[in-house]
Amino acid sequence: MTALLKAAERPGYPARIALVLSNTADAAGLEYARAAGIETAVVASRGRTRPDFEAELLATLAQHRIEIVALAGFMRVLTEDFVRVWEGRMINIHPSLLPSFPGLDTHARALAAGVRLHGCTVHLVNAGVDEGPILAQAAVPVAADDTEASLAARVLEQEHRLYPAALSWLAAGLVRLEGGVARIAAETATVALANPLPERAFIRRD
Repeated sequence: MTALLKAAERPGYPARIALVLSNTADAAGLEYARAAGIETAVVASRGRTRPDFEAELLATLAQHRIEIVALAGFMRVLTEDFVRVWEGRMINIHPSLLPSFPGLDTHARALAAGVRLHGCTVHLVNAGVDEGPILAQAAVPVAADDTEASLAARVLEQEHRLYPAALSWLAAGLVRLEGGVARIAAETATVALANPLPERAFIRRD
């Protein structure tokens, strides 16, 4: 979330962060957002039904006139009905090279599997868990002496580069869906898989 906020401060970035929303009132990101002068909201999920929770989510997003939802550490699984409302306008980042290692504990699972490349993926959200059309991926090599913590740190560095770039493409209208596959405009397609991600991924729309 902090990487997105910082990127949105750059001149020419095609998205403005209008709201930071959490389902828990003590989320650290809320305080960070308030300090940055960004609107915040809490929609509690504990002790209520999914339809009730998601109805308030939708109402809050509508109230703030949100156009794109970028999930960052949001650990609730959203229903198909909610996802359908935001089809093509909701993105998520996952700490693996999807479709490998969906779900939790991705770094430990990658080490246990002995893969030589690990990384992160930004994708459009669909009704499946950690599924949906892939927008961008960044790969990092797995070293022989890597621990879960050391591997996670290198992947996180790439997440902070990749997520703002992918959000900028979506906000600038450079993403289109063809048969369930996300296509990126030609001028950015070469950086949809990279490590490290070139700075030119931060596009301008003149």
